[in-house]
Amino acid sequence: MILVVLFLLHWYFSLFCQSFFLHRYAAHQMFEMNKFWEKFFYFFTWICQGSSYLSPRAYAILHRMHHAYSDTPKDPHSPHHTENLFTMMWKTKKIYNDHFSFRIKPEKRFSKDVPDWNKFDLFADSMTVRVAWGLLYVLIYVLSISVFELAGTHWWMYFLLPIHFMMGPVHGAIVNWSGHKYGYANFDNNDKSKNSLFLDFLMLGELFQNNHHKLPKRPNFAVKWYEFDPTYPIVRLLHASGIIKLKTA
Repeated sequence: MILVVLFLLHWYFSLFCQSFFLHRYAAHQMFEMNKFWEKFFYFFTWICQGSSYLSPRAYAILHRMHHAYSDTPKDPHSPHHTENLFTMMWKTKKIYNDHFSFRIKPEKRFSKDVPDWNKFDLFADSMTVRVAWGLLYVLIYVLSISVFELAGTHWWMYFLLPIHFMMGPVHGAIVNWSGHKYGYANFDNNDKSKNSLFLDFLMLGELFQNNHHKLPKRPNFAVKWYEFDPTYPIVRLLHASGIIKLKTA
């Protein structure tokens, strides 16, 4: 049972950081926060994503490109211009690495005002740090299953480890593939974005892609009465606490 809880905590905390900090803050600047909180969420994102940490700067650039070129050949991660899920994510990885390492200079509209803490990114992205996170996950599983034989643990749970290692890309693959292939559309966005309502409980609002592409600055990704964006109440709570400041339209 302890490993199931660990897996769910890793899944949802990592996903929250991607949705709240990387997506809504870094890419879309839906709200403001001071430098202390920005650095706090950099660190918190690293803790939660662990071995699959994503740079807010590189993520924001790619995501802005995705909106500008949605489902066209220039989209960095459209399922409609790649052979399958894996080729889509490999293409995304290559473009991400080019921007992370500054090998490509993005257009100003894609890089303007993105958060950038390059020294921290270089530390968090280092192979030594990523491998250390991976070894920590393995150690926890070995101790739980094979050494202490904790109640509710089973050998098949070792198969969860690859998801721990690649948690950020796993989330990205689900959102970018499902959110542009399966579901329904509330709006005609001149792309193939969809709302995958029945999967969204797994993705904290990120699969309301059709709504989001129509209203990219709207912090609540749900539009219809039957839709619910689980991240939005947390955004409202952080706004009420003064940690962030939502922008007015």
